Amino acid sequence: MLTRTLLLTGVRDMQRRPAQLVPMLLGVALGVDVVVALDLANTSASRGFALSAETIVGRATHQIRGNSGVVPEGIYRQLRTELGLRAAAPVISGTVLAPDLDGQPLRIMGIDPSAEAPFRNFLGTGGALPVDFTGFYTQPNSVVVPIGLAQRYGLTPGGQLRLLANDREVRVNVWAVLDPGTDGLRRALDGMLLMDVSTAQELLGMQGSLSYVDLIAAQPELLLLQKWLPATVRLAPATEQTKTIGNLADAFQLNLSALSLLALVVGMFLIYNTVMFSVVQRRAVLGTLRALGATGQQLFALVMLEAAVISAVGAAAGVGLGWVLGQSAVRLVTQTINDLYYVSTVRDAPLAAFTVAKGVLLGIGASLFAAALPAYEAARVAPVTAMRRSSLEDRVRGQIPLLSLIGALLIGCGAGVLFGVPTSLVAGFAGMFMIVLGAALLVPGTTLLLMHVAGFALGRIVGTLGRMAARSVSKSLSRTAVAIAALMVAVSVTLAVSIMTRSFRDTVINWLELTLSADLFITAPVIGTTGPASTLSAAVLPSVRAVPGVQSVETIRATTAFSQFGEVRLAVFDARMQRDRRVYRFEAGTPEQIWDAVQAGSVLVSEPFAYRHALPRTGASVTLHTDHGEQTFPVAAVVYDYASDQGVVFMARAVYDQYWDDRGVTSLAVSVAPGYTPDGVAASLRTALAGSALSVVSNRALREQALLVFDRTFAITDALRVLAVLVAFIGVLSALMALQLERTRELATMQAVGLGRAQLNGLALMETGLMGAAAGLFSLPTGYVLSYVLIYVINLRSFGWTIQMQVPALPFAQALLLSILAALLAAVYPLWRQHHMPVAAGLRQE
Repeated sequence: MLTRTLLLTGVRDMQRRPAQLVPMLLGVALGVDVVVALDLANTSASRGFALSAETIVGRATHQIRGNSGVVPEGIYRQLRTELGLRAAAPVISGTVLAPDLDGQPLRIMGIDPSAEAPFRNFLGTGGALPVDFTGFYTQPNSVVVPIGLAQRYGLTPGGQLRLLANDREVRVNVWAVLDPGTDGLRRALDGMLLMDVSTAQELLGMQGSLSYVDLIAAQPELLLLQKWLPATVRLAPATEQTKTIGNLADAFQLNLSALSLLALVVGMFLIYNTVMFSVVQRRAVLGTLRALGATGQQLFALVMLEAAVISAVGAAAGVGLGWVLGQSAVRLVTQTINDLYYVSTVRDAPLAAFTVAKGVLLGIGASLFAAALPAYEAARVAPVTAMRRSSLEDRVRGQIPLLSLIGALLIGCGAGVLFGVPTSLVAGFAGMFMIVLGAALLVPGTTLLLMHVAGFALGRIVGTLGRMAARSVSKSLSRTAVAIAALMVAVSVTLAVSIMTRSFRDTVINWLELTLSADLFITAPVIGTTGPASTLSAAVLPSVRAVPGVQSVETIRATTAFSQFGEVRLAVFDARMQRDRRVYRFEAGTPEQIWDAVQAGSVLVSEPFAYRHALPRTGASVTLHTDHGEQTFPVAAVVYDYASDQGVVFMARAVYDQYWDDRGVTSLAVSVAPGYTPDGVAASLRTALAGSALSVVSNRALREQALLVFDRTFAITDALRVLAVLVAFIGVLSALMALQLERTRELATMQAVGLGRAQLNGLALMETGLMGAAAGLFSLPTGYVLSYVLIYVINLRSFGWTIQMQVPALPFAQALLLSILAALLAAVYPLWRQHHMPVAAGLRQE
């Protein structure tokens, strides 16, 4: 049990050296800051979607969905007239862009208010809006706007709003502003426009069709429906699509969470260094306390209590900083989710109790874990060795073989976990962290060897000061090794992510060159890569073909279909143009044979699709629910595709038309005839399509747009890398400050016997430069191994993509330079402090 005297000793020590506590506070705060910010961003995006989806689904138990993505409107009428099923409600669902509202995507929900009462409660008591709803049916293009959206943009009843829907620009009239009454419902409906079914059908080009029909049905009614429904539609649980879409971003968010822990891991090295320095600095005091009767357990508890108190303050600060950073992070995460997965309209990141508890517990837990070894050192200090600092360094040197052995074993175990559990993403991250920790434990031994070589080389080049610099790093190995390890971890992960993103970007560029073979592309406004696809008007294709200079036009249809694996994305294309053979990851036969098979009824699947569903290399097939019943399509080949990590099934247009009644077109690929320029034809196409919302994009511009989405996706990753290096920089600064305080008398003696300021500067800079160079050199092989893991393990298990690994020299040179510069910058403050301390003060011994 801690006595009052011991507690006062700890309090007075913290009061006497507040500046030395700052690095630990910063280490904890920055680590917790990143974890909290990304947790807020991830949970806000996910919960925002889940809340919106739950509100839309309401009390529906099942839905009738079409095999081609739509349900014939006549089925709904028959449900009510022939079957007498009253608990049924038609729904039109789609997404539009609002140019007047910062170009943000808005969800359209078309409903029949008279059928809504049993299903959703956001329309008010009894299913009626809290406004006069009479004219809503007769006033053309009327919409009801949620109160949050209305307040942000000053929308009022009677006003107008421009929307881009499919290939048209439409003006709608704001009929009313809806306040559903609770904060939860306000957040759920934010970013949604309510319309009458017929208005939504006209806006989205879905005349005669419904997105789905909501049902509240018991088992007898379900059995009746299953027998009655035609083959073109299917009966599904109401939450089926919500769960499917909600799970799309899981791997992306798990990757962000794992990367956010990096700053906390690096911060643990900093915490260890700070607590260890506190113990070393007080060894005399601790030894005296032991001599006066304090037990080892009491000293262990004292150091751990100090670490807990400091880390609690740091964690609290980190939660506050995390909330501030989370507001920016949620925008980055939401943008990426909008680009790649589903439309999310989350705008803020409220601080949840779970996130606060998670951040505080992780911060304090990491601190106590990092402080355990220094606390153990305090507990086992004996009075007879308390005054000898060399005893600690001797013991650390004696433990180097054991640390190196443990490090090697951890790296081996990490490799075993990586390849022994071949499909688990969590196991992949666990194996990677084991390799990182193992590499960190190899740092003391490798640092000792490197400083021996460096001392010899610098002694030859610089002289005595060079040997002194190397020996200074070696003789304080208990802390310099930890600072070097922290910087090595941060820089190696930075290097690994840099190699991975560069390789990924180069792979995407190569893929775009292979797949975007047309000169021009005509598309409607693009809203992410999932959700309802746009449909071009029937008049667009003839108009495009009539433009002078258009040699050929290839149609593309993006839609969804239901398969044995659930709902899948279906890309329908004109199979007259054979693809480059390099897009095939695996094929059974020549490209010519594959193309013949595709035209005859086989399909191609993307690499992520094959990986996620574990398709065999030969004999694979996909069964799809078509408008004419189930049909099984053989898989002719697996192709490289980086448009979606959820996977795509590619089908020839002629085959699609055989089994589906849908004749819609999502986009057009235009080839320019000889003698014409793409820019000239593009201008003619824009003139021919004037008045529509269609975009005519050149091959080059489309590639640039794709790469812009890519760069946005990795923007938050870049921010995490910067924060990790910042924490490591603070760690090096902390170690240098500690070394300077320990060597105050030694450095003052050097000044007293005639060592000049330039020589002292040179000595300090050589010491820090050696630490930075050591961290940089150690980070190169570690970073390479981690980049291999990220590319061939983490990325493959997360997204199913094969990335062609590129290993240019520049990132390695940048990593080495970054390590040295970070260490040299960390020396600035200790040097300034040394120069402003009088020599006489430095010579005094307490």
